[in-house]
Amino acid sequence: MTILVNTEELEAKVKDMYRHVAQQPQDRFHFELGAPVALRAGYDADRLADVPAGAVESFAGVGHFFDLADLQAGETVVDLGSGSGMDAFYAAGLVGPTGHVYGVDFTQEQLDKARRLATEAGLEQVEFREARIETLPLPDAVVDCVISNGVINLCPDKNAVFAEAARVLKPGGRLAIADIISEQPLTDAIVCNADLWASCIGGAAQQELYLQAIESAGFTIAAHRLNPYEFISDQARNASAKYGVKSISLLAIKTER
Repeated sequence: MTILVNTEELEAKVKDMYRHVAQQPQDRFHFELGAPVALRAGYDADRLADVPAGAVESFAGVGHFFDLADLQAGETVVDLGSGSGMDAFYAAGLVGPTGHVYGVDFTQEQLDKARRLATEAGLEQVEFREARIETLPLPDAVVDCVISNGVINLCPDKNAVFAEAARVLKPGGRLAIADIISEQPLTDAIVCNADLWASCIGGAAQQELYLQAIESAGFTIAAHRLNPYEFISDQARNASAKYGVKSISLLAIKTER
């Protein structure tokens, strides 16, 4: 997957947008935020009610994957691009006090909010670390499940993200994610547009290439499905309709070695 976008400009745009998501979730974005989108995606209402409200209001996910992840008590989980912590906190409710959840993000305002919420809720098994998702601050083979929601499309080097996920997972570990992909290759004009990348459009890889990248990193795709998902802004809707930009949820298993 060739990188065409200016990565420094992209990083600045992504940080600016998700700083805004953390601090002013009531504002209008290219995508919907909060409990309504989570419930439509398939999150359990009772379990969602136990997640800190401040994390739910800044939730910008694009699908549901926890049914595929099948998290168990005592497991260790890493959330790639954890934002204000919604999926990390949701995972914590599934792995329980004997489990551990690492949230990884590079936007300081998101990390600050997530850490504050974790402290207020007394969720000692949830830990947020500042890092890029293609260079995880964890040792090899220590994680049972890697999760991510609507974030990998924002990263120009998706091969590195999947390779890092494989590195930190134990043999037989799971990768359970929701993300944005496309049916048709995007034009260079879209791929080079940092605004569309930050809006979860410009970085959408073609579905076949996306799945191939996961397999090339040492995974076997166990299940995948397309999800109903709509962007809000006209610009994002138009690009989505023209190129078949869609949400996908999938489960992949790290090959035993």
